[in-house]
Amino acid sequence: MPTITIFKQDLEGLLAGPGEARQLIGMEQLEESLMLVKGELKGQNPDTGELRIELQDSNRPDLWCCEGIARQIRVKRQGSLTKYDFLTTKSKSSKQLNVNPGLEGIRPYVAACAATGYRVTQEGLAQLIQTQEKLAEMFGRKRRTVSIGLYRLAAIEFPVTYDLVKPDETSFTPLGMDTVMTLGEMLLVHPKGLEFGGILAGQDRLPFLRDAKRQALSFPPIINSREVGEVLVGDDALFVEVTGTDLSMVVLTLNIFAANLADRGATIEPIEVRYPYKTPLGKSVMTPQDLGKSRKLPVGTIEQALGQPLGAQEVAKALTAYGYAVTTKSKEVRVTLPFYRQDLMHAMDVVEDVAISRGYSDFLPVMPSQFTVGGLSRIEEFSDRIRALMVGMGFQEIISNILGSPQDLRDAMRLDGTEWGKLVEVENVMSQNFSALRQWMLPSLLRVEAASNRAFYPHRLFEAGEVARPDPTQSVGSRTITLLGGMIAHADAHFSEAHSYLDTLFYYMNHTYSLEPIQHPSFLAGRIGGIVSNGIQVGVIGELHPEVLERWQISVPAVAFEIDLTELAERS
Repeated sequence: MPTITIFKQDLEGLLAGPGEARQLIGMEQLEESLMLVKGELKGQNPDTGELRIELQDSNRPDLWCCEGIARQIRVKRQGSLTKYDFLTTKSKSSKQLNVNPGLEGIRPYVAACAATGYRVTQEGLAQLIQTQEKLAEMFGRKRRTVSIGLYRLAAIEFPVTYDLVKPDETSFTPLGMDTVMTLGEMLLVHPKGLEFGGILAGQDRLPFLRDAKRQALSFPPIINSREVGEVLVGDDALFVEVTGTDLSMVVLTLNIFAANLADRGATIEPIEVRYPYKTPLGKSVMTPQDLGKSRKLPVGTIEQALGQPLGAQEVAKALTAYGYAVTTKSKEVRVTLPFYRQDLMHAMDVVEDVAISRGYSDFLPVMPSQFTVGGLSRIEEFSDRIRALMVGMGFQEIISNILGSPQDLRDAMRLDGTEWGKLVEVENVMSQNFSALRQWMLPSLLRVEAASNRAFYPHRLFEAGEVARPDPTQSVGSRTITLLGGMIAHADAHFSEAHSYLDTLFYYMNHTYSLEPIQHPSFLAGRIGGIVSNGIQVGVIGELHPEVLERWQISVPAVAFEIDLTELAERS
């Protein structure tokens, strides 16, 4: 979850709004108000007024900044969201950003706005930079889907052009450097090029932003120009651009920045983005833009979830005080999120916001009317027996995260393009390292083995846990099963050794089995067998392919077996 740093005096100024007297807030009142943003105060420095806040909502990137926290508290105090004038403008923008052909296959989308009238303060600059980094890192998946650029507006002549250029034919002085460099050199030398250059790997032409004077603005998503892209304390006119691969995320990110700057007193001027190709919003897109769509909900659904009768008017009042646009009709409400939010995926999202807005203390606790005694399920009892057997045979247990990366679960196992490599993937991930659910246990064992090369051999590892596999016959499109994975690694590890442990395991499970020859990309051909029990294949056993070991940087032979405990438990 994101943790941000803000300054108390900056928050108090934002709570009041531009041109108004600062509203002092006590620490006890602040901690209570942070419940509105699912935030928790993790530390403070009374001398500097610095506050460290952990936010428990990864779906609300608008809250990952001082402005967002202040806005949510201010809306609740006012009872509704103040309208932002830049969203209602109908006139054509005097400033344009032109997109050149070819970018649709690399980094197709861009959004931008100008902000004037706010003189950047030390605290404001710190928040701009922090918000830029948090959104690009977490919401933008390490700049892969979203990256943000901030510039001094006075130095820019419109129209701005979003172009494609050759790496060695375009150069400028990047932020953090004193010398002019080509884009190709930035990828090889600049710290940001080394960190994020993989996003553009394999491209012979690279994204580039320039103004009408052909002055370099930035090399997205890598680095800004030092001459134009270094915002300083005292600047009173800014240009903000967002590039990325998902148009709705790009526009939402710009909306957040526009709202933040408007809350600090800036006048926001929309910019018209002109595309040579079709986008979900057309070829001419005015940004910022409200992408909110209304949704109808029965009041009964909200009341049932919260366990308390409220009525349409009370529901509307609570949601309006949380920033929603709400209309009521009989026993239903039609709700629209504010323009800086796009996290309404289910009716329960609205239910939660009603509860937060009213305050959880407003709901009376109800004690359970039935007494029940918990116990282990059959599969857990069976799994515990297997764990005891594995420990008794000299194996060490590991416990791994069920989430992993497709690179580890599929690519490093030589499973790309095979039935074995099909994954259940997370749609809107915060990190590529945890973007898929493991479909088998062996990658988890290999990850531990790869980090254990300094431990004395032999290594005997096992894990009994859940995996998820795609299954279109299930209502959720996947099924969860419990597997046992075991692995042996040392200089003389071979098939027969693993087979002996498998024999012992099935003997004590009181199950019979046989081995049948199969093919599997992760194992050596001829050294792999399917474990069959009662006519059903319940697992595999074999010697790992040298290419798999090399990809995991394991220097000794390894053998492994995997068994479907869910299948065996049903017959025990």
